[in-house]
Amino acid sequence: MQRWRGHEAVPGGWGRSVVTIGVFDGVHRGHQAIIGHSVKRARDMGLQSVVMTFDPHPSEVVRPGSHPAVLTEPVRKAELIEQLGVDALCVVPFTPAFSRLGPEEFVHDILVEALHAAVVVVGDNFRFGHRAAGDVTMLAALGRSFGYTVEEAPLVSADGVVFSSTYIRSCVDAGDVRAAAAALGRSHRVAGVVVRGDRRGREIGYPTANLMCHRYAAVPADGVYAARLIRGGDSGAPLMAAVSIGTNPTFSGRERRVEAYALDFDGDLYGERLGLDFVAHLREQRSYDSIDPLIAQIAQDVEQTRALLQ
Repeated sequence: MQRWRGHEAVPGGWGRSVVTIGVFDGVHRGHQAIIGHSVKRARDMGLQSVVMTFDPHPSEVVRPGSHPAVLTEPVRKAELIEQLGVDALCVVPFTPAFSRLGPEEFVHDILVEALHAAVVVVGDNFRFGHRAAGDVTMLAALGRSFGYTVEEAPLVSADGVVFSSTYIRSCVDAGDVRAAAAALGRSHRVAGVVVRGDRRGREIGYPTANLMCHRYAAVPADGVYAARLIRGGDSGAPLMAAVSIGTNPTFSGRERRVEAYALDFDGDLYGERLGLDFVAHLREQRSYDSIDPLIAQIAQDVEQTRALLQ
């Protein structure tokens, strides 16, 4: 998959293409349906498929301070999009100047002049241009002038729930990682670099990897979880992990942390970048009067994790 930063980076001579546009945070089952439709359409027409997305999230530019929790960091999002068979990914920097482009300018400058769109595939709730003035009807009307067609991909739902990034964020925020996984089509992942912690885990026989995550990462609610720990990308065999999220109330902690105990692992993870794929919520965070009941509870958490993931 070719990767371009900005529409100006599209190589000269790029032919006509099938383009789909969106933030695509999470690359969830709804996104997969839209992107999959555009990939199939492109192959049927003998054209290239292009996914156009934005960085940073448009809401942070349009409404500073409103950046939502991020389900997939840019590198992970690109990897997931590539797995869907896309030919090219165009990441457009969402700047204040870009946000002021009117719908016609957006279509002419990017879809027509840069990407040479023959077909544009979008969801039926798609909006574009300054102050979101453009909708699917306007996009199709402009297409009749500029020589492309528009195809709408229906929203994906199950049991009356429409899969959306907002819905998945609410599941993660509530600690319902099973529901999040059902909508994503895979486990929700939180990634980070392992940094030094208080080393209390090592003292009680359960050394943990303390993850420093992206400032906007969608971290599940406080509690204890069963997760798969990923080292070195998806190619490495995952480890089973019991993960604690919270402030360590037994030790009167104040800083919220993501700490993972890797089962059956004896090594040093400091400085590594890890991914945690959350599988199940085990329990809420609790405060204990002494160390012994805490150790006993951790032992139960570990065995429950092993039973779930083996």
